[in-house]
Amino acid sequence: MAARTLAHGMGSFFKECEHPRHRWSKCLHPYKIRYRSSTGKQAEEGGFATQDQAISRLTEIYKEKKARPSSQARADRIQKYGSMRFQEYATEWMAGQRHLAAASVRHLESLLEHHILPALGSRRMNSFDHKVVDGFIRTMEKAHAGLATQANAFDKLRAILLDAHQLGLYAESPLTGVKPPQYDPSRAVIPSLPQLRSLREAGDDAFKLIVDLMSGCGLRNGEAAAINLNNLVADDVYRAKEQVVMSTGKYGPLKHRKAWQYRDVPLPSSVRVTIEEYAEKHGSIDGYLLRRPTDPTQPYPHWGVSNQWSRLKTAGAADIPEGMVLYGLRHFFASNCLSHGIPITDVADWMGHKNLDVTFKIYRHLMPGSIGQAAKILNMALVA
Repeated sequence: MAARTLAHGMGSFFKECEHPRHRWSKCLHPYKIRYRSSTGKQAEEGGFATQDQAISRLTEIYKEKKARPSSQARADRIQKYGSMRFQEYATEWMAGQRHLAAASVRHLESLLEHHILPALGSRRMNSFDHKVVDGFIRTMEKAHAGLATQANAFDKLRAILLDAHQLGLYAESPLTGVKPPQYDPSRAVIPSLPQLRSLREAGDDAFKLIVDLMSGCGLRNGEAAAINLNNLVADDVYRAKEQVVMSTGKYGPLKHRKAWQYRDVPLPSSVRVTIEEYAEKHGSIDGYLLRRPTDPTQPYPHWGVSNQWSRLKTAGAADIPEGMVLYGLRHFFASNCLSHGIPITDVADWMGHKNLDVTFKIYRHLMPGSIGQAAKILNMALVA
């Protein structure tokens, strides 16, 4: 009996009879195959009428063996993570988010602690489907969570569940068919120009400076708190390089940026005047203008502006529109840019948004123009 061995360790086929191999095609004895099982043990099968049938069976076994390690690995992952509680999985997932800045980590922890884990923390990972996710959104709605909070919490839940889906825990993504919370641009309350002027004159000099930097340059309040004379890189350009991180009270990198990264923003002449007047009146330390009132060696604290904002609203000392929050000063910057035809791509870059989708979601309704206006503009060029 002389067996014929196939390539790549697929095994061999043979006949247990007295006929030589070149006579097998004429012989009526059945073919048999020999191969190594997935455990490494030698195995045999018989009863194949033709050589092609024997080879086909060996090929099938070979493919199964090649696919089995991947299938087994997936089965192991399902067994390990499927019964895991969401809270435990989220903790493990967070450990891998090493790219996040300290402020982003704090924001993520807050969303988990106050919104996601109370609703889903004890749920096992293999129990998630689109109904569970949709139920979570409805839970936030019933709790009257702000739409921005709903959107942020959903984004974090989505990231965690997509990670689990990539591990193979779900045959179909539990996010399929789920309608995410929609941020309502009308909720972004923007002050008018007279209201902005009222605001900037109502607080102290530090408050006025921060109001001007947020509304005139689009800086976040933490970035405005880190204002530095050395970053006035041109008469009309300010280079934002750092922020006062809320969680540490120290200087740190910009949101969505590494320590060495920066972004240049437009510097209106009126804002530059406010900066220069503050520097002349209060001086600076290593270029920094705003410092902790009780300890000038420390950065300006977040509560320095938020406390004043609360006092002004309570006392009615400024014309603050109903529903406006401090972040409305950034909304004013975006509105001012877009209403004067500045491209939204530039606005997104100046505001430091992670991607353009964020800017479109919040501010697209502020962009001037309509299809009718576009048709008129295009026609002007065509008939010129």
